[in-house]
Amino acid sequence: MPHRPSRRTLLTATAATVAAVATGAGVAPGAVASPRATNSGHGGGHHHSAATTARLKRIISGMSLEEKVGQLFVMRVYGHSATEPDQADIDANLAEIGVRTAAELIAKYHVGGIIYFAWAHNTRDPYQIADLSNGIQRAGLAGPTPLPLLVSTDQEHGIVCRVGEPATLMPGAMALGAGGSRSDARRAGQIAGAELAAMGINQNYAPDADVNVNPANPVIGVRSFGSDPQSVAAMVAAQVKGYQSSGIAATAKHFPGHGDTSTDSHTGLPVINHTREQWAELDAPPFRAAIAAGIDSIMTAHIVVPALDPAEDPATLSHPILTGILREELGYDGVVVTDALDMKGVREKYGDDRVPVLALKAGVDQLLNPPRLDIAWNAVLAAVKSGELTEARLDESILRILRLKAKLGLFDDPFVSRREVARTVGTRAHLAAADRIAGRTTTLLANEGAVLPLSRRSHKNLLVLGADPASPSGTTGPPTTTLATAFGELGHAATALSTGTAPTRAKIDEAVAAARGKDAVVVATYNVSAASSQRTLVSALAATGVPVITVAIRNPYDVAHLAGTGFAANLATYSWTDVELRAAARVIAGRAEPRGALPVPVQRADDPTRVLYPVGYGLKY
Repeated sequence: MPHRPSRRTLLTATAATVAAVATGAGVAPGAVASPRATNSGHGGGHHHSAATTARLKRIISGMSLEEKVGQLFVMRVYGHSATEPDQADIDANLAEIGVRTAAELIAKYHVGGIIYFAWAHNTRDPYQIADLSNGIQRAGLAGPTPLPLLVSTDQEHGIVCRVGEPATLMPGAMALGAGGSRSDARRAGQIAGAELAAMGINQNYAPDADVNVNPANPVIGVRSFGSDPQSVAAMVAAQVKGYQSSGIAATAKHFPGHGDTSTDSHTGLPVINHTREQWAELDAPPFRAAIAAGIDSIMTAHIVVPALDPAEDPATLSHPILTGILREELGYDGVVVTDALDMKGVREKYGDDRVPVLALKAGVDQLLNPPRLDIAWNAVLAAVKSGELTEARLDESILRILRLKAKLGLFDDPFVSRREVARTVGTRAHLAAADRIAGRTTTLLANEGAVLPLSRRSHKNLLVLGADPASPSGTTGPPTTTLATAFGELGHAATALSTGTAPTRAKIDEAVAAARGKDAVVVATYNVSAASSQRTLVSALAATGVPVITVAIRNPYDVAHLAGTGFAANLATYSWTDVELRAAARVIAGRAEPRGALPVPVQRADDPTRVLYPVGYGLKY
């Protein structure tokens, strides 16, 4: 572990450099912002004292053009350490960014933010994450204009999670939507936010504010709180307040609303054909609620909405959408961050050199993860030199970014301590709260002949099989093992068998043989479609006469595609993280009541115009 200078030494240096940059005003070291201040005012950016704004403007006026351009970028970087990553990560950084380490990236490009990913080896464990964050902040303070960085990640919980166990993993958005409790949503945000803050992550790209009205949506689905705009708006506002009360910035995404698409913007450019009125009624309410709750940042969507911008540019690059609607009509003055610029959706129409310039012209502040930083950075620099972008336009965005850093207390103290990690991350109280919240989300959709709850006397021997998708954070599961273990702890004898998301004939035969002599079979299903061999598996198991309980571990729509297979009961968990699976096991074993209610309608598979289970549906014992 590299030696860490004392907190006081680093702080004195930070305070002195900030004071020196804010020339002539005799700025007190801690005067830029109150520590980890929280702001619940409108617009996530209006409530800043004139004195703070003046100080920040002085800092900006002292920055070189290169530093200003850098401040607009949030970049990925490989490695568990800011200065001493593994050789494989050094090689990846050299290949993709032309630098060896995070510290070199910050020195060369003056980036204003770093985004953490598990695949970039940034998130091994909480202490390592805290050390990495401190190394990044040290690098930021070593620059010509010493500035702290915004360190961000996608910690939505549920199916999108970059920091895994031993941090606390909360139910995801649709599970919270099924629980229907605003105080649970707020508490989940508060706990998750406190743990991120302790690890030095100060901007979270959550909550998802999309209204999922399209069951075929390949990219949002259970990342959304549901299909009802008002319910989604209430949950979004609760989560914003939870996250931000813990001293981190929340981010509502993906503006102007990614909920009604059947194209994934990672691989294509989705078109949403809502009219202006439909957008105002369906997509806008959660974003309005987020702004009213004081949201610090809003992320754009790489989607085309012709009714909002007839030029049919992706929203990320659309002046009518980002400036006309978000800034002027909705009155938002906080930070606007793009969705990742390496996604296909934003790259289809324009080259990688034009995308960042057009995004800034549209009204964006932060440019997230361009595929080639050198191309994007130099393109913005050239656009200012040629007069296509003015330096004043850059200053506007930089002021918003620095205001956010000041609000988060980063000018006072950007560093975190291992003691704080030990005191905050994955505590017994937090884990217990996650279990309690998850316990209110499991939704029972079918219970033929009241087969559930299973009693230990009549249904002691269980077989648990089905899909074992990879853990979202890389630290939980596999689902069949997690369920079998949970049943074991509840007094059943349970065996696990992984059959995958597309079981072969041989796997199905093996499952049927394993089911013989068992008292009940629990099948974890994952995104079942009409042609899915998961249907064949459930039918074959039901034909043995052993009761089959199906558990949809991702989309609740599975139950419609399993119609006619002969299952005895069906539950929805909305994610396959351990906390949701344990909650489902408690419900199946009768240790807890099923308390969730569908936050989306489930349409019939054979006739999607007809609803099989409406919003609010959920059986009780």
